[in-house]
Amino acid sequence: MIPFLDVEHEGKQTPAPPPRVAKVQAHVGNTFFEFKIDLGQQSVVSEETLDGRHSHIDSDYTRRAELACMADPRVKEQVAALNLPEGATVVVEPWTYGPDGMNDMSQRMTMCWFYMRLSDDPDANYYAYPLDLCVEMSEELKVVNIFHLPSGDHDRIKTEGKPQEFDRRKIHEGSEYYPTLNTEHRTTTKPYHVSQPEGPSFSIEGNKITWEKWTMRVGFNYREGMTLHDVRFDNRSLFYRLSLAEMFVPYGDPRTPYPRKAAFDLGNDGAGLCANNLQLGCDCLGHIKYFDGWLSTRAGTPLKMPNVICCHEIDDGILWKHTNFRTGRAAVTRSRVLVLQTVITASNYEYIFLFYFSQDASLHYEVRATGILSTAPINIPPATTTTSPPAYGTVVAPGVLAPFHQHLFSLRIDPAIDGHANSLLVEESHPLPLNDPTTPNPHGVGYTTTQTYIPHETGLDLDHRVNRVFKIVNEAVRHPTTRTPVGVRLLPCYSQMLLAHPSSLHAKRSEFAAHAVWVTRYDDAEVFPAGRFTMQSAGGEGIASWIEGRRGKGRGAGGGDGDGDGNGNGDGSGDGDGESGVRNRDIVIWHTFGSTHNPRAEDWPVMPVEKMIVGLKPVNFFDRNPALDVAPSTQERNLSVLVEDGDGQGEKGCCEGVESVDM
Repeated sequence: MIPFLDVEHEGKQTPAPPPRVAKVQAHVGNTFFEFKIDLGQQSVVSEETLDGRHSHIDSDYTRRAELACMADPRVKEQVAALNLPEGATVVVEPWTYGPDGMNDMSQRMTMCWFYMRLSDDPDANYYAYPLDLCVEMSEELKVVNIFHLPSGDHDRIKTEGKPQEFDRRKIHEGSEYYPTLNTEHRTTTKPYHVSQPEGPSFSIEGNKITWEKWTMRVGFNYREGMTLHDVRFDNRSLFYRLSLAEMFVPYGDPRTPYPRKAAFDLGNDGAGLCANNLQLGCDCLGHIKYFDGWLSTRAGTPLKMPNVICCHEIDDGILWKHTNFRTGRAAVTRSRVLVLQTVITASNYEYIFLFYFSQDASLHYEVRATGILSTAPINIPPATTTTSPPAYGTVVAPGVLAPFHQHLFSLRIDPAIDGHANSLLVEESHPLPLNDPTTPNPHGVGYTTTQTYIPHETGLDLDHRVNRVFKIVNEAVRHPTTRTPVGVRLLPCYSQMLLAHPSSLHAKRSEFAAHAVWVTRYDDAEVFPAGRFTMQSAGGEGIASWIEGRRGKGRGAGGGDGDGDGNGNGDGSGDGDGESGVRNRDIVIWHTFGSTHNPRAEDWPVMPVEKMIVGLKPVNFFDRNPALDVAPSTQERNLSVLVEDGDGQGEKGCCEGVESVDM
């Protein structure tokens, strides 16, 4: 692929593209295989038997699990024992079983959580009424166990007898969110229209996007959803591939069976399979280009996923500005940003994934989490009782516990900074010592930076105390003025890492969640940092295991060992040879970030978006500000309206100059 792209960007006649090879997971008889298929030749390139592995969960499987669960006579008997209010509808929500060491996981298992809807409207919020039932289902969709859930901090799971009858005190109002059920809407918000009278500034050719000085190709697959390829600015290479490679949502309630709520929403379910059909004027505003995705059904037939990615432009405020205080004249340029957005629904949660491309060659990736909290039942104490808050969550409605949990994401960055031989450089800022004759600092105000190249594959941590900065650089290409390697700086999203104990199955299964930044050698097979098969994985298959497997197999001579202590130690003198060397090599950077979500009352019944943002910004890559040539902002172009006394329509120019003030 790389030689093909090089020829294309040199402007020469494009050769025949590389063969299209599809990965196909399929059951043949009772055996699960992964095939690689040359689509042009219609031939099998390779096949691998996947013993003990499990395919992802699709909507067809979950629907069958739900129906099988509700049809079981024992489940019907348990539901009847709840003595639910007249007119109640029971809703079953299947989840992938997160291993907790209590079962043989060689077969796929499913946990079915029970809720109740009191309205006939199918859009009513059933999460407002979690029920005291949970059912464990086998691969064959047979009921294995029926659990009565703990309803207090010190309660334990029960597998015998009947559940507690539903407490009528839990019936309440105020938990509906759907517009037809929540009819109180503000009337103060007036229409907002995005006008681009000459059309958008981007152009589309197939899946190739050209905008300002950016070019890229957009892809889509069942697991990662949106992917970006061959990302360039002014025809200078920046990234070979960008994607969200995994996300892990572990719940923090230690009471069985809640540790089984441990969702790998990409590896188990697939972001592509969960992608929304984005609506014009709702999910995206302005001049919109939609991209469809194509997947396959369980039977192998093509499945069109319409409008799963939207492309549009937004105004992003001021890009750069300066006012000359001597003349009073201002130069100001507004920022235009290209947005690529996709949205997935993973059971109760929505995740909005956005790439932002800026005119100054910076790129940002944003995750917005919204949707409905996954809830659990909790007893309502007597009115005269004073109790402490629950230990493992927040009570958001009568008898409704919203458990503490984390959202942890892994952004996979396959860099190509002016070429594919790149290095990871760690920069820290440290104060100069006092009274050191080699570094005079008589007033105690001086500080300097240290630069450390990471020689080997490792995991590293953030440290705001020393302003630890991670730069992806090309040591073979030097900036003409600074004489330093050209590069891109990672602007991390500061986040708490996994809270589960390192010995836990949560930690073993989500190795990427141990460190905020990882660097590995590129390998075709290493795309998913929790492993290819997260479904019931017991661990040992992710990014730390890859590194450990190569550790010691021919390291470079000299240099620090980059042992993952987070301190960036090592003098960078190693030559980076061997399987684990990452200096001047084709490398991949992985950034772990997310949210420790301890719910608020304001997150109920549907939570406002929580934003998490990662940046990638050029550092000593261009000769000067790459946005210097963006046209200045003017009133003639922008047609802003001056509001006076509430709804005035007068106009006023901008950047006209103001009276200077002597200082």
